[in-house]
Amino acid sequence: MTKEDAFAADLLRGHTDTIVLGVLRGGERYGFEIYKAIRDATGGDHEIKEATLYATYRRLEKDGLVESSWGDETQGGRRKYYRITDAGRAVYRGNVAAWVATRRIIDALLDVKEENS
Repeated sequence: MTKEDAFAADLLRGHTDTIVLGVLRGGERYGFEIYKAIRDATGGDHEIKEATLYATYRRLEKDGLVESSWGDETQGGRRKYYRITDAGRAVYRGNVAAWVATRRIIDALLDVKEENS
């Protein structure tokens, strides 16, 4: 892992809650399904460790940002499904707004231009 990769991973790690909430905006999912959605959305460039994700699910549930329920066992093992709450949607929107504002400031300070500009 290069220094740049480590830095990018550290930046992403600070946004795990928002990333999970963003995935759940699309509907209820079980834990490993969320992991795959994150991995697939980045073309495999970024994966969040399953242990980190399950700690995130517990924290989000404790904070009332997601709710969980157990699925049935008709397709193998019993899966725990997570869904975003209204409070979770509000936190997600606030976090995205903060990210956009921060990105705009950093881009300006680094003199970064949009690729399509």
